[in-house]
Amino acid sequence: MIKEKQWSKEGTAEMAYTSEHYGFSNGALRVVLALVAMFFVVYIVGPGLFSKGSSNDAQASCFCDCSCSEVDLSWTLEFINNSYPECGKHDPEISEEMKKGVADLIAEEIDLQKRVANETLEQTRNLVTTARRISLQYQTEAQKCRAHTEACEAGRERAEAGLVEERKLTALWEQRALELGWRENITYADSNTIHSLKKTNPIGEVRH
Repeated sequence: MIKEKQWSKEGTAEMAYTSEHYGFSNGALRVVLALVAMFFVVYIVGPGLFSKGSSNDAQASCFCDCSCSEVDLSWTLEFINNSYPECGKHDPEISEEMKKGVADLIAEEIDLQKRVANETLEQTRNLVTTARRISLQYQTEAQKCRAHTEACEAGRERAEAGLVEERKLTALWEQRALELGWRENITYADSNTIHSLKKTNPIGEVRH
């Protein structure tokens, strides 16, 4: 009986120890699984959040104001490159522009201004050539008009002089005719309605 009681006590103690040992292992296992799950979550989601935050920080720190004048370009470009080394890193064009030196940018600006000036000069030359051609055409037409006007004026003067001479001659002949007794008779024929002038010359009658 005493041995059976000792065995029962030892079995009860061993079962209690085993249950306590297993309970502690289950709790530790749960903690480990929770830590592993958190690690996987951070591993999967963390890089996206970190890259987003870093890109936002880079964008916030890389605020490039390109509204500067050409006078300030020569001394501000080096300051910007030194102050914002990450500016334009994700844009190839901006990155390429930022890598260029001040002399290269000034040379490109001079070339651009030179091309614009040459194009403007070429357009101006074309406009001047067109204006000269049109001006020559107008001058030629004006000379023609002037020549025709002078010819018309000369013809008008000659006609006016001839008319004056004709009037003088007509007045002279009329005066001589009146002195010689000239008169005018107007008759109308009934058959053919012919208008005729009959002139009588007293000198002729005297001669007969």
